[in-house]
Amino acid sequence: MVASRVGLVTIAVDPHKRLNAVEVVDAGAVVLGQRVFEHSTGGFKELMGFARGWRRRQWAVEGATGVGKHLAQRLAAAGEVVWDVPSKKSSLVRSFSATSGRKTDQVDAHAVALAALNTPGLEQVRPDDHTVALRLLACRRHELVGSRTQAVNRIHRELQILLAGGAKQKLTATQAKVGLASVRPREEVGKVRKALVADQIVDLVRIDTRLADIDKQIKAAVKAAPTTLPALFGVGPVITAIAVGEVRDIARFAGADHFASYNGTAPTTWGSAGEARPCVNRGGNRRLNHAIHMAALTQLRNPGPGREYYQRKLDEKKKPKAALRCLKRRISDAIYRRMLADAAIERGPGGHLGATTKISAANPTPTVDSSIKPQPGPQPQATPHAAKAS
Repeated sequence: MVASRVGLVTIAVDPHKRLNAVEVVDAGAVVLGQRVFEHSTGGFKELMGFARGWRRRQWAVEGATGVGKHLAQRLAAAGEVVWDVPSKKSSLVRSFSATSGRKTDQVDAHAVALAALNTPGLEQVRPDDHTVALRLLACRRHELVGSRTQAVNRIHRELQILLAGGAKQKLTATQAKVGLASVRPREEVGKVRKALVADQIVDLVRIDTRLADIDKQIKAAVKAAPTTLPALFGVGPVITAIAVGEVRDIARFAGADHFASYNGTAPTTWGSAGEARPCVNRGGNRRLNHAIHMAALTQLRNPGPGREYYQRKLDEKKKPKAALRCLKRRISDAIYRRMLADAAIERGPGGHLGATTKISAANPTPTVDSSIKPQPGPQPQATPHAAKAS
């Protein structure tokens, strides 16, 4: 994040639960000021009063999507230019600094400042929008599904003892009630076990009700969102909410290859002491990868281009898992093109995407000066391992 004009300062923040350590540096990493402010309403007012001492300023907040999210969002809502500094970047700077391993709030703030000044491609913090709402709904549904799985497993465990042969694998609350009603235990332990199963069935009914409600909320939120992803076969409201919520801004990716590398559908390389070999990508955003996987399974279960493509890969002597990975990559590319088209529709009169921008040494950094506009920085070139799966 290199200054384009003399006088631009970077206000680095090491956020905590109860306080924020702040350090102000210029483009040459010269420290201009250090303060610690309470993480409260009054502390925020003091922080802004302190920051107004530098008209041309920008902020670098460590973990702007985590512990620093509250402060970063307040700054962004106030019209400040805020950059998200990943914790890994600042911790690496601190590890190689001449602090002899000391760790204090001011040392951490200085590490955040150095990481911000020397790291290209930082993400600019934007006020929360519909993408955050979709991500929250998708995460809540994921939690409820996990709770339902646990509830069903507990019922299965007890019905295995109460019923001869247990219960079916895909168990519903109604089926559990019917199975439990057929049991007439006479011993005390059996009666207690039946009562506990009845209580667990009540929990399952409650979770099912909440799941149905969250599904309605997701469907309504997706319908109101500026996205056409549900038009893709196999991509329903839930998968759309996951994709839009996790990606946030498709302009972050230089192309379909980078997007596929991000979601784990592109192959990667692995090796040491020799030539690296292509292998399956086990990294990337696993939640988005799982959503693409579910879309692929939907296409396989129904006739259409997806199943035909999968069959062609099998005819080419690919193994079923390899053919499925090819289909997932194909869906990833389709999602990327669709989201790119949606973003183009949202562009303003000037052609700006109005979303996340990139920065680099070759890209002037925007400031709070109204005469300077945020500019998207140069995008990295696709790497060989991000090539399409064939």
